[in-house]
Order: sequence, then structure tokens, then C-alpha cells
Amino acid sequence: MNRTTLSLIAGATALAAVTGFAALSAPDAPGTDTAAKAAAQLPVERTSLLCPAPSTSDLAETSYTSFTPVTKGTGSGGKAELREADEESADAPADGEDKGKDDGKAGEDKPAKPVLTPKEPGKPVTGDSSGGDAPALVGTADGRFAPGWTVQETTEVAAGTGRGLQGVNCAAPDTDFWFPGASTDADRTDYVHLTNPDDSAAVVDIELHGNDGALKSAVGEGITVPPHSSEPVLLSTLTGERQTNLTVHVNVRSGRVGAAVQALDDKLGGDWLAASTDPSGSLVLPGIPKDATSVRLVALTPGDADADLKVRLASPSGLITPAGHETVHVKGGMTAAVDLGDVTRGEAGSLVLTPTDRSVPVVAALRVVRGKGDKQETAFIPATRPVGTRATSADNSGKGSTLSLTAPGAAATVKVTASAGSEGGTPVSKTYTIKAGTTQDIEPPTPGGLKGTYALTVETVSGGPVYGARTLTASEDGLPAFTVQTLPDDRGTVAVPEADEDLSVLQR
Repeated sequence: MNRTTLSLIAGATALAAVTGFAALSAPDAPGTDTAAKAAAQLPVERTSLLCPAPSTSDLAETSYTSFTPVTKGTGSGGKAELREADEESADAPADGEDKGKDDGKAGEDKPAKPVLTPKEPGKPVTGDSSGGDAPALVGTADGRFAPGWTVQETTEVAAGTGRGLQGVNCAAPDTDFWFPGASTDADRTDYVHLTNPDDSAAVVDIELHGNDGALKSAVGEGITVPPHSSEPVLLSTLTGERQTNLTVHVNVRSGRVGAAVQALDDKLGGDWLAASTDPSGSLVLPGIPKDATSVRLVALTPGDADADLKVRLASPSGLITPAGHETVHVKGGMTAAVDLGDVTRGEAGSLVLTPTDRSVPVVAALRVVRGKGDKQETAFIPATRPVGTRATSADNSGKGSTLSLTAPGAAATVKVTASAGSEGGTPVSKTYTIKAGTTQDIEPPTPGGLKGTYALTVETVSGGPVYGARTLTASEDGLPAFTVQTLPDDRGTVAVPEADEDLSVLQR
């Protein structure tokens, strides 16, 4: 019987394909000849994304945009597709396979066709739905479609609670999420959407942290999310307390889920609140619209230690300290909220939080309001990771998109690429330099001969870390509707250590 010894590279690559995000590197052993070589960056081979059910409003109009940037080294195979959560099936036939052949199961129900299937990397594909019955979607991409795969869900609601523009990037499943900025106030209807992509049930705990600490609730413990399904949980059913500012902690006991909070306001519209980046001593919240009329910072330190944070605004001219809001004190386990007013004063801005002394991990988000009187609309900006190697935002049109980039430390140079349009157009790239400590709002490049929507991909060329966000705007009867999505690194590659010797030749 023949036996084959796999190479270390092949083994590491297989693990990278499973995890998608793992950095597979071993520490060097100084002074030895057997130290691992520098890790190579290889494209991930599989990506999962989950899109929450967009709305229960009969007036909702939702569009989906799927896009994968072109990545070197991916080969020519693979596919990406989104399916309804309750129709997801690992046994579903792939596009191009014979779905009509006699396999002994004729007459049985077949899984529903994918609702969105891109044809090639580098070109977006779009779909839409109307009304309040659109389901959550479960998506997978592999091969050349996996690295950097991005799906944007954008919903317009003409009237009622949450009216305006709501947008969210469909997110990868995980086991731990923090959402500062939620609420059980009388004017708010907030849901946390939990979507399970797997074949077994997930068990989830939802904890609520108010201004006096954790709220007592046994209802949020041990919530079961069945396989291939989505569960919206109304926050006000988890507690009898009315809290204007809450931090929601979603902790998965078993399995994994996608999670996002839909925050709907009777008077101020609404939007999706994406999870804050992992707790950290320093945070960046990029892309506050320059015409914001009200900005509220909501923060929590998950542990018992208090955090004292320096608050600064990265403006077009540099880092400034908002008058009267030089620092914010966050008590351990308690949600703190600070109203910053019209902090941007008509200029581009991003909030930068750093420890005044001892570094304590914190999560944070901003609630941003545009407009006045009965013509106000709300969006949320969570603390986010840097753009890193590459980040992408989908669902841009020829107007109504603003790209905001900030370099809180050293100056940086980035390349911004506008993809081909979903219905035609030629990609265009431009290079921008972001000065140290500043935020720059740029009108993104537009593909030549644009038809349809397009994607924007941001790549760090040189310099320090860059953080980014994309704002979509729409005017609806004088309402300044908008939504903001941050641009964290897409983690489209993994670090795979090279072996000193390729063992794949050792076969017998």
C-alpha cells in the first residue's frame, strides 16, 4: 500500500483553508539552523458570510451587492453564493452540475437556488427584495471568490419606526460580539439578530450592561438557534429596565453565529449597529459625517477595572481635543455615554480614544445623527480594525458615496480602486496620502463608463495604520438618510510558514 507524506506547506495551507483567519507561524529559535523561514501570505480558500433579515416593514426595499476583489495566486476555480438561511444545504448541487439526473431521489424537494451568485472576481453582482418577509441569508465562497469576499445589505424604509436608510456588511460567524450603543428606551425597538450557518444548533447567552452594570435577566441565557436559521431577539424582552444606553454582549456557548443589532427609533430613524472590534486600550472610530448634528460616544470596559480615556478628534488639520470632553471615565462593567454634540463642526472627522495612563481594554461605538427637527436620521460607527492590507466596501453608485480615511499615527499612502460596475464599466485606481493625525473625506473614484453599482477597495501602500469608513446618503422628502460601514482588513490572506525542506517528495 502506498503511503504519502504531506509537506508542511500543504498541511498548513489546509488548516488555513478551514480557519480562514488563522496566522500559522511558529517562533524562530535564535541560533539554530532549523528555525522556520518567514511566513508566506497565501489566499484563504473558504469564507463564510451571514446577512440578517433586513426588515419587517412592508415598505422596505432591500438591495444586496456581492463582490470579491481580484487576488493573485487564487487559481481559476471556486464560487460564491448566498442562500436563504433555512434553505442552506451542504448537499446543494453546484452551478453547472446536472440537477436533473436520476439519483434515486426523484420527486424529493430540492434546495432553493442561490439568491446571489457572482460570475467572476472584480465585478459586483446585485439582487433585491421588497417587503418585510425577506429572510436572513447564509453565504459561502471558495477558491478565487473567497479572499476579500464582501456583501453589503442596504434597505430603504419609506415610513414608520426606523424609516430611512439602513445598511450592514454581512459578517463572518464568530463566538463573541460586543455592541455598545443599543437601547431599551421607550422610543427604541432594538433587536439582536442571531444567524446560525451550521448543521448543529448554537447556544447563545445575551448579556446587557447599563450605566450601573450588568442587568439581571435569566431570559437571555441559553438561547438556542437552530441549524441554518436566524433568530431576532427583542432586547426589551430580556429586561424590564428602560436604559437609554446599553452594551450588548453576545457570547456563544456552543457552535457559532453571525450577530448584528438592528436599532430602530420612532423619531430618529434607525440603522444596523455592527459589532465593535475586540476590546482594546486604544480605539479608532472613523468617518463621522462632517454635517453630523449630534454625536454620542458609548463605551464599556468588559472587566472590573476602570478606564480613563483621552478623547481626540482627527480632523483635516490634525488631532484636536473637543472642548469640555478632554477625557471620559468608564467604570468597570458599566456603560458610559458622552454627548459630543456637533463635534466635527462641518469638517471630516474620526474619533481617537487612547488611555490617559494605564491601558484597560474597552469597546466603543458612536451614534451619529444628521438633520434637525422631524427630519433627523441615525447611523452607528463602531470602533474598528485598521484597513491593513486591504478592505472593501460594496454598493456604491455614481453619487451619494463618501470615503473617509484617517491616519491617527504616522502618515500613510493608500491606493483606492473602483471596480467595474455591476452592469458595465472600467476599473479605476487612485493613490492618496493621508497626513499624520488627520482624517480626509474623499470623493471616491468612479469607474469609466459606469453602469450599475461598484465596489471600492482600499489598500495600504506605505506608512502607518489607516482606518476607514464609507458613508452612503440618500435624500427622501428632505430626510438626510444615511448609513455608515467601517472598512476593517478583509483578512483575505493567511500567514503560512515555509518549511526548510519540502517533504512532499518523500513518498513510497
